[in-house]
Amino acid sequence: MGTGHYFWAIFYFTSLCSASLANNAKINFREKEKKVLDQILGAGKYDARIRPSGINGTANLPTLVQVNMFLRSISKIDDYKMEYSVQLTFREQWTDERLKFDDIQGRLKYLTLTEANRVWMPDLFFSNEKEGHFHNIIMPNVYIRIFPNGSVLYSIRISLTLACPMNLKLYPLDRQICSLRMASYGWTTNDLVFLWKEGDPVQVVKNLHLPRFTLEKFLTDYCNSKTNTGEYSCLKVDLLFKREFSYYLIQIYIPCCMLVIVSWVSFWLDQGAVPARVSLGVTTLLTMATQTSGINASLPPVSYTKAIDVWTGVCLTFVFGALLEFALVNYASRSDMHKENMKKKRRDLEQASLDAASDLLDTDSNATFAMKPLVRHPGDPLALEKLRQCEVHMQPPKRPSCCKTWLSKFPTRQCSRSKRIDVISRITFPLVFALFNLVYWSTYLFREEEDEVVLGFV
Repeated sequence: MGTGHYFWAIFYFTSLCSASLANNAKINFREKEKKVLDQILGAGKYDARIRPSGINGTANLPTLVQVNMFLRSISKIDDYKMEYSVQLTFREQWTDERLKFDDIQGRLKYLTLTEANRVWMPDLFFSNEKEGHFHNIIMPNVYIRIFPNGSVLYSIRISLTLACPMNLKLYPLDRQICSLRMASYGWTTNDLVFLWKEGDPVQVVKNLHLPRFTLEKFLTDYCNSKTNTGEYSCLKVDLLFKREFSYYLIQIYIPCCMLVIVSWVSFWLDQGAVPARVSLGVTTLLTMATQTSGINASLPPVSYTKAIDVWTGVCLTFVFGALLEFALVNYASRSDMHKENMKKKRRDLEQASLDAASDLLDTDSNATFAMKPLVRHPGDPLALEKLRQCEVHMQPPKRPSCCKTWLSKFPTRQCSRSKRIDVISRITFPLVFALFNLVYWSTYLFREEEDEVVLGFV
């Protein structure tokens, strides 16, 4: 038993000594890190105001800065303000020969700093930025890593609101290209050059969800600019967004079609139902106008005609045309009614005249009965007149025309001309609207494909 106790005591003491040595080693290692930092960034040893040398320490060559980023999210794409908001992790990497240090036989992989003002930094800015801010919760989301060979990695998380000029001619069947541009503010290409990191310079988070848009593709490119003060290095990322059409199909196109079809119900109502037809036409017209105003309120006032303007304009024209059709039917109905009344009065007057003439003829015949011969001569004028009237009454009735036969299928209480207008409208309005849909969708869908080819994204 005593030997076992001695064994465990020696083991426990050895463990304590090993832990103490490990802690001392860590403390010594951290002290070595501090010494390295003091050695390369100490007072009078490093000046952050001076630009690092170029390749191989050549002073007359520009400093090369490699850029890459990780696109974390896109919160909104605003059509009215023509801007979009994005959150990203932005990284820059360059070499500063003055920051080389001993890696202590590979044990010191890199040094980490959180103060960017202690080393030289490229003067990069986002040229199409409207607003931007850093993230400071819980600590500032930024770090600088210094590697033994003098390579410096700068990483920061930022949120930006960037301008995105849009062409809305095909709205809402459009695709928009929004750019993110980065350039040097003060250093010309003789001193500083930005390059995309080889391999995968732009990364996008998986399952990126956008309201009413889909990120189809992105393309990295260079956009160096020349001004009066020199040429400046510039990088850009073009993001191709495709607008989700299903939202607009449900919210705009289908309701407009329904309003147009509802306005056609007026063609099937009786011409005498004036309150019903007027109420239906005015209601659909006001609803269509409200729909159009709501659509335009969410879009900027541009000088050109958009695809949605063509659609709403034609639908509004159809609804207004249905209201005008009733006005024409009402006018034709009253005109035909007036003509029918005039004809009826004329027939009444003619009938009254015939009755008066018949009474007078009967009176004369009774007075002169004794003087008239029983058989008249063939040349007697009165006999000829009687014979002509009998022939007229004995003539067979005329066969009705095809038009009258077709119109007889739609009997009305008033007249056939107003009913004819309604029957023609029942056929003409749907056919014209169907033809418009055929031309509209074929035109804008094919134009969308042509624009894709021009942009070079296909």
